[in-house]
Amino acid sequence: MKAVVLCGGYGKRLRPLTLERPKPLIPISGKPILVHQFEWLKSYGINCIILCVGYLKEKIIEEIGNGEKYGIKVAYVVEPEPLGTGGALKNAEHLLKNEDSFLVLNGDIITNLDPRLLVEAIKESDAIGAIAAVPLRSPYGILDIDEAGFIIKFREKPELVNYWINAGVYCFKPEIFEYLPARGDIEVTAFPKLAEEKKLKAVKYRNVMWKSIDTVKDIEEAEKLLRSMRK
Repeated sequence: MKAVVLCGGYGKRLRPLTLERPKPLIPISGKPILVHQFEWLKSYGINCIILCVGYLKEKIIEEIGNGEKYGIKVAYVVEPEPLGTGGALKNAEHLLKNEDSFLVLNGDIITNLDPRLLVEAIKESDAIGAIAAVPLRSPYGILDIDEAGFIIKFREKPELVNYWINAGVYCFKPEIFEYLPARGDIEVTAFPKLAEEKKLKAVKYRNVMWKSIDTVKDIEEAEKLLRSMRK
Protein backbone atom coordinates (compact mmCIF):
# COMPACT_ATOMS: atom_id res chain seq x y z
CA MET A 1 0.00 0.00 0.00
CA LYS A 2 1.11 3.57 -0.74
CA ALA A 3 0.74 6.60 1.51
CA VAL A 4 0.60 10.21 0.40
CA VAL A 5 1.78 13.00 2.67
CA LEU A 6 0.53 16.52 1.89
CA CYS A 7 3.57 18.73 2.50
CA GLY A 8 2.97 21.81 0.38
CA GLY A 9 1.62 24.34 2.88
CA TYR A 10 3.29 27.54 4.07
CA GLY A 11 2.92 26.86 7.80
CA LYS A 12 2.11 30.53 8.41
CA ARG A 13 1.02 30.07 12.03
CA LEU A 14 4.44 28.65 12.87
CA ARG A 15 6.40 31.64 11.61
CA PRO A 16 9.22 32.55 12.05
CA LEU A 17 10.10 28.84 12.36
CA THR A 18 8.78 28.19 8.86
CA LEU A 19 10.37 31.12 7.09
CA GLU A 20 13.36 29.01 6.08
CA ARG A 21 12.12 25.50 6.90
CA PRO A 22 8.90 23.82 5.72
CA LYS A 23 6.56 22.70 8.49
CA PRO A 24 7.02 18.93 7.88
CA LEU A 25 10.71 19.36 8.75
CA ILE A 26 10.05 21.10 12.09
CA PRO A 27 11.77 18.96 14.74
CA ILE A 28 9.68 17.34 17.46
CA SER A 29 11.74 15.59 20.16
CA GLY A 30 14.78 15.71 17.91
CA LYS A 31 13.14 14.37 14.73
CA PRO A 32 11.33 16.14 11.90
CA ILE A 33 7.57 15.63 11.79
CA LEU A 34 8.03 13.68 8.55
CA VAL A 35 10.40 11.21 10.20
CA HIS A 36 7.89 10.53 12.95
CA GLN A 37 5.36 9.84 10.21
CA PHE A 38 7.74 7.52 8.34
CA GLU A 39 8.38 5.50 11.50
CA TRP A 40 4.65 5.24 12.20
CA LEU A 41 3.81 4.14 8.64
CA LYS A 42 6.67 1.64 8.58
CA SER A 43 5.40 0.07 11.79
CA TYR A 44 2.28 -0.89 9.82
CA GLY A 45 4.20 -2.20 6.82
CA ILE A 46 3.82 0.92 4.67
CA ASN A 47 7.14 1.89 3.12
CA CYS A 48 6.19 3.42 -0.24
CA ILE A 49 5.47 7.10 0.34
CA ILE A 50 4.61 9.96 -1.99
CA LEU A 51 5.35 13.49 -0.80
CA CYS A 52 3.27 16.28 -2.35
CA VAL A 53 5.59 19.25 -1.98
CA GLY A 54 5.41 22.93 -2.79
CA TYR A 55 6.68 25.59 -0.39
CA LEU A 56 10.44 25.17 0.21
CA LYS A 57 10.30 21.86 -1.62
CA GLU A 58 14.06 21.86 -2.14
CA LYS A 59 14.60 21.63 1.63
CA ILE A 60 12.38 18.55 1.88
CA ILE A 61 13.97 16.84 -1.14
CA GLU A 62 17.45 17.58 0.20
CA GLU A 63 16.65 16.22 3.69
CA ILE A 64 14.57 13.17 2.73
CA GLY A 65 16.08 12.20 -0.63
CA ASN A 66 14.84 8.87 -1.94
CA GLY A 67 14.00 7.72 1.59
CA GLU A 68 16.72 5.05 1.70
CA LYS A 69 18.21 6.34 4.95
CA TYR A 70 14.80 5.91 6.59
CA GLY A 71 14.21 2.45 5.17
CA ILE A 72 11.45 3.59 2.81
CA LYS A 73 10.93 4.52 -0.84
CA VAL A 74 9.97 8.14 -1.49
CA ALA A 75 8.58 9.74 -4.64
CA TYR A 76 7.76 13.41 -5.09
CA VAL A 77 4.94 15.29 -6.75
CA VAL A 78 5.62 19.01 -7.03
CA GLU A 79 2.96 21.72 -6.93
CA PRO A 80 4.03 24.44 -9.39
CA GLU A 81 1.82 26.80 -7.38
CA PRO A 82 -0.42 26.34 -4.31
CA LEU A 83 -3.22 23.94 -5.27
CA GLY A 84 -4.87 23.25 -1.90
CA THR A 85 -5.13 19.79 -0.36
CA GLY A 86 -7.53 18.55 -3.02
CA GLY A 87 -5.51 19.89 -5.92
CA ALA A 88 -2.26 18.53 -4.46
CA LEU A 89 -3.73 15.02 -4.24
CA LYS A 90 -5.23 15.32 -7.73
CA ASN A 91 -1.72 16.18 -8.92
CA ALA A 92 -0.57 12.73 -7.75
CA GLU A 93 -3.27 10.79 -9.61
CA HIS A 94 -0.82 9.26 -12.08
CA LEU A 95 0.98 7.48 -9.22
CA LEU A 96 -2.17 6.22 -7.48
CA LYS A 97 -4.87 5.50 -10.05
CA ASN A 98 -4.03 1.78 -10.28
CA GLU A 99 -4.02 1.14 -6.52
CA ASP A 100 -6.88 -0.68 -4.80
CA SER A 101 -6.71 1.98 -2.07
CA PHE A 102 -4.15 4.31 -0.53
CA LEU A 103 -3.60 6.39 2.57
CA VAL A 104 -3.42 10.17 2.66
CA LEU A 105 -2.29 12.29 5.60
CA ASN A 106 -1.52 15.86 6.39
CA GLY A 107 2.17 16.64 6.80
CA ASP A 108 1.72 18.26 10.20
CA ILE A 109 0.35 15.48 12.39
CA ILE A 110 1.96 13.00 14.77
CA THR A 111 -0.08 9.95 15.69
CA ASN A 112 0.02 6.25 16.47
CA LEU A 113 -3.49 5.34 15.28
CA ASP A 114 -3.90 2.10 13.35
CA PRO A 115 -4.41 2.99 9.65
CA ARG A 116 -5.47 -0.58 8.82
CA LEU A 117 -8.88 0.16 10.30
CA LEU A 118 -9.41 2.81 7.61
CA VAL A 119 -8.51 0.34 4.88
CA GLU A 120 -10.91 -2.25 6.26
CA ALA A 121 -13.72 0.32 6.53
CA ILE A 122 -13.93 0.76 2.76
CA LYS A 123 -12.62 -2.59 1.56
CA GLU A 124 -15.97 -4.26 0.96
CA SER A 125 -18.11 -1.16 0.84
CA ASP A 126 -19.58 1.33 -1.59
CA ALA A 127 -17.69 4.03 0.27
CA ILE A 128 -14.94 5.78 -1.64
CA GLY A 129 -13.14 7.09 1.41
CA ALA A 130 -12.75 6.87 5.18
CA ILE A 131 -11.67 9.59 7.60
CA ALA A 132 -9.93 8.95 10.91
CA ALA A 133 -11.94 10.68 13.64
CA VAL A 134 -10.52 11.50 17.07
CA PRO A 135 -12.32 13.04 20.06
CA LEU A 136 -12.30 16.81 20.28
CA ARG A 137 -10.14 17.94 23.18
CA SER A 138 -11.10 21.17 24.88
CA PRO A 139 -8.35 23.80 24.69
CA TYR A 140 -9.43 25.02 28.13
CA GLY A 141 -10.12 23.64 31.57
CA ILE A 142 -13.80 22.75 32.03
CA LEU A 143 -15.64 23.75 35.23
CA ASP A 144 -18.64 21.86 36.63
CA ILE A 145 -20.59 24.37 38.75
CA ASP A 146 -23.46 23.61 41.13
CA GLU A 147 -26.59 25.73 41.66
CA ALA A 148 -24.95 27.64 44.52
CA GLY A 149 -22.07 28.69 42.32
CA PHE A 150 -19.48 26.31 43.77
CA ILE A 151 -17.11 24.49 41.48
CA ILE A 152 -17.64 20.79 42.11
CA LYS A 153 -15.23 19.47 39.48
CA PHE A 154 -12.36 20.84 37.42
CA ARG A 155 -11.29 19.00 34.28
CA GLU A 156 -8.14 20.23 32.58
CA LYS A 157 -8.54 20.14 28.79
CA PRO A 158 -10.72 17.01 28.70
CA GLU A 159 -11.83 15.08 25.67
CA LEU A 160 -15.37 16.16 24.80
CA VAL A 161 -17.30 12.94 24.38
CA ASN A 162 -19.56 12.68 21.33
CA TYR A 163 -17.65 15.44 19.51
CA TRP A 164 -15.33 14.11 16.82
CA ILE A 165 -12.83 15.92 14.63
CA ASN A 166 -11.08 15.16 11.36
CA ALA A 167 -7.67 13.71 12.27
CA GLY A 168 -6.19 14.43 8.84
CA VAL A 169 -5.62 10.73 8.02
CA TYR A 170 -7.64 9.15 5.21
CA CYS A 171 -7.97 6.06 3.09
CA PHE A 172 -9.30 6.40 -0.45
CA LYS A 173 -10.14 4.31 -3.46
CA PRO A 174 -8.99 5.69 -6.83
CA GLU A 175 -12.55 6.90 -7.50
CA ILE A 176 -11.71 9.83 -5.25
CA PHE A 177 -10.01 11.51 -8.19
CA GLU A 178 -13.41 12.01 -9.84
CA TYR A 179 -14.31 14.28 -6.91
CA LEU A 180 -11.09 16.26 -6.61
CA PRO A 181 -10.66 19.76 -8.01
CA ALA A 182 -7.61 20.91 -9.92
CA ARG A 183 -7.36 23.58 -7.23
CA GLY A 184 -8.99 23.74 -3.81
CA ASP A 185 -9.11 21.97 -0.47
CA ILE A 186 -10.48 18.46 -0.23
CA GLU A 187 -12.27 19.38 2.99
CA VAL A 188 -14.54 21.92 1.24
CA THR A 189 -14.84 20.31 -2.19
CA ALA A 190 -14.81 16.51 -2.22
CA PHE A 191 -15.79 15.70 1.36
CA PRO A 192 -19.17 17.51 1.39
CA LYS A 193 -20.17 15.84 -1.90
CA LEU A 194 -19.03 12.39 -0.74
CA ALA A 195 -20.90 12.84 2.54
CA GLU A 196 -24.06 13.85 0.67
CA GLU A 197 -23.77 10.70 -1.46
CA LYS A 198 -23.11 8.48 1.61
CA LYS A 199 -19.73 7.45 0.26
CA LEU A 200 -17.57 8.69 3.11
CA LYS A 201 -17.07 6.72 6.31
CA ALA A 202 -15.69 7.73 9.69
CA VAL A 203 -13.51 5.46 11.79
CA LYS A 204 -13.54 6.54 15.43
CA TYR A 205 -10.31 6.24 17.39
CA ARG A 206 -10.20 6.47 21.16
CA ASN A 207 -7.15 6.30 23.40
CA VAL A 208 -4.67 7.04 20.63
CA MET A 209 -1.89 9.59 20.49
CA TRP A 210 -2.70 12.34 18.01
CA LYS A 211 -1.46 15.89 17.69
CA SER A 212 -1.62 18.44 14.90
CA ILE A 213 1.32 20.84 14.82
CA ASP A 214 -0.07 24.28 14.05
CA THR A 215 1.60 26.58 16.60
CA VAL A 216 4.71 26.69 18.77
CA LYS A 217 2.56 25.59 21.71
CA ASP A 218 1.60 22.47 19.74
CA ILE A 219 5.29 21.58 19.43
CA GLU A 220 5.67 21.69 23.21
CA GLU A 221 2.51 19.63 23.75
CA ALA A 222 3.55 17.03 21.16
CA GLU A 223 6.90 16.61 22.87
CA LYS A 224 5.15 16.06 26.21
CA LEU A 225 2.89 13.45 24.63
CA LEU A 226 5.85 11.59 23.13
CA ARG A 227 7.71 11.64 26.46
CA SER A 228 4.69 10.27 28.27
CA MET A 229 4.40 7.40 25.80
CA ARG A 230 8.01 6.36 26.39
CA LYS A 231 7.43 5.93 30.14
